[in-house]
Amino acid sequence: MSNPKVGFVSLGCPKALVDSERILTQLRTEGYEVVPTYEDADVVVVNTCGFIDSAKAESLDAIGEAIAENGRVIVTGCMGVEENAIRDVHPSVLAVTGPQQYEQVVNAVHEVVPPKADHNPLIDLVPPQGVKLTPRHYAYLKISEGCNHSCSFCIIPSMRGKLVSRPVGEVLGEAERLVKAGVKELLVISQDTSAYGVDIKYRTGFWNGRPVKSRMTEMCEALSELGAWVRLHYVYPYPHVDELIPLMAEGKILPYLDIPFQHASPKVLKAMKRPAFEDKTLARIKSWREICPELTIRSTFIVGFPGETEEDFQYLLDWLTEAQLDRVGCFQYSPVEGAPANELGLEPVPDDIKQERWERFMAHQQAISAARLQQKIGKTIPVIIDEVDEEGPIGRSMADAPEIDGNVYIDTEQALSPGDIVMVTVTDADEYDLWAQLA
Repeated sequence: MSNPKVGFVSLGCPKALVDSERILTQLRTEGYEVVPTYEDADVVVVNTCGFIDSAKAESLDAIGEAIAENGRVIVTGCMGVEENAIRDVHPSVLAVTGPQQYEQVVNAVHEVVPPKADHNPLIDLVPPQGVKLTPRHYAYLKISEGCNHSCSFCIIPSMRGKLVSRPVGEVLGEAERLVKAGVKELLVISQDTSAYGVDIKYRTGFWNGRPVKSRMTEMCEALSELGAWVRLHYVYPYPHVDELIPLMAEGKILPYLDIPFQHASPKVLKAMKRPAFEDKTLARIKSWREICPELTIRSTFIVGFPGETEEDFQYLLDWLTEAQLDRVGCFQYSPVEGAPANELGLEPVPDDIKQERWERFMAHQQAISAARLQQKIGKTIPVIIDEVDEEGPIGRSMADAPEIDGNVYIDTEQALSPGDIVMVTVTDADEYDLWAQLA
């Protein structure tokens, strides 16, 4: 008899991708084959996103497609906390579980397609680092689950719960296995990377027999010993983030901070229940760049939050001019069901004004990003190769996270492979990407 076969659809953020990797690793260990088509699968698992309404719609569409193409569908992930909403649209789904519920998903698969009774786990070649859904040369390293914030626009804590940090020895052990397996870049992720260890009072753990504190700075120091690029995502600008900048200046971790500022107007930040630290933030950005001139700052913002006035929006544009952030994403506010912002009693911003502000925001930031990238022309920088197509190698600089930032297009006849790290000289730039030649 052949092994049971599972199809898998993974939606949403890198944190959900890591959840998918864990589920697939367990299923592979139990002898299930993972197949790329609906028709070959005995059952399909859809890992959903439920962050905003458009993500929920995409999740429901993906579930519908899986039902139409296969018929036997198990749903998990963030939207899984809204089982009734899923079953109202798709009553035939076989099981629904929430995020991080790996055992329940695997048990649901067992009920639909039992594992082979004579399966021997010793013959399944599941690599020590587990099943990865990223290319071989980079991997996401999830250090915690959940979040202790109560931002009024967000329902993540209601879906993923309060902060739960992984033991530091477990995090560093996983990172070490990944690097030994060929990973050249570790992307550190969580809901709130700066808060790592708060819930366990920064308890000391052990890695390779030596004590390491469960705290962001100490964890980064240890990760820097592995010889891979270490990139930090979802970093809230608590005071101790200042400790990371010298590590970046010394080349221990990448000079890259992904900080979700969300807005700049003190009034809007207060309504969002975000710390209104915008004036100090500009001073801190300035001091960070003095210590580490190569620092890249990426962020996300929300326009059209209830009660946002033209004055608030103009404040945000002026703040962007001052901050000179390198990489910026922007979303129009979406009144997600269950978000506290819906109960604030603030005047909703009309959709046409949201759209108009979003367009002005993007144009304003594009000019800033383009000018900052122009400054890189003539510089020699390291680049990690992601792919090679008929035009040549495509890579990313230290300033570029995969799939969300820009690319570096390299003009060379030399044979390069994904995962190679090479030095290039930048010859041209636009708003997002660079063009370069091998140095």
